[in-house]
Amino acid sequence: MRLWYTLSETEAVTEEEVKETVSETSSETPTETVEATSESSKAAAESVVETTTQTKKEEKEKWGIAHIYSSYNNTIIHITDLTGAETVAISSGGQHVTADRYESSPFAAMKASNAAVGAAKTKGFTALHIKVRAVGGVGSRVPGPGAQAAIRALARGGFKIGRIDDVTPIPHDTTRKKGGKRGRRV
Repeated sequence: MRLWYTLSETEAVTEEEVKETVSETSSETPTETVEATSESSKAAAESVVETTTQTKKEEKEKWGIAHIYSSYNNTIIHITDLTGAETVAISSGGQHVTADRYESSPFAAMKASNAAVGAAKTKGFTALHIKVRAVGGVGSRVPGPGAQAAIRALARGGFKIGRIDDVTPIPHDTTRKKGGKRGRRV
């Protein structure tokens, strides 16, 4: 096995000048040594170019979809494959905090995202599309406080982020709130 050491242009020029001064004092002809060093430096440069092109080959990315459901009571992160049929990882804010009132907090959402990231990484996923969902329908159409933190945690987890969509179900013909015609009777 032969190891190549490449010289930068400035190092190659100074080496040629040194060889010329040495060859002038010796009985050798200066053109032969200069040609030999320039040929060897060209060959070394070509081999470096070949090795850099080999290392730039990247593996194919494996895409998934991160479904984030964020209400004012909880945050659920569900990572699936691109079809949405196979679950890769699922975690909720309530699994990572002790009190009910903290389930929807950004901290719980971040912990849930980190747990889902670890499971998805072990299964080989490298990139994610994100779908954020609020309660929708007759409920709030604004995602809860954990949605932002969950997206940030997914991005920091090392995934390439593709598209971020809001998939909150919004009725077009209105739906009736629960409680009936006379409302909630207390």
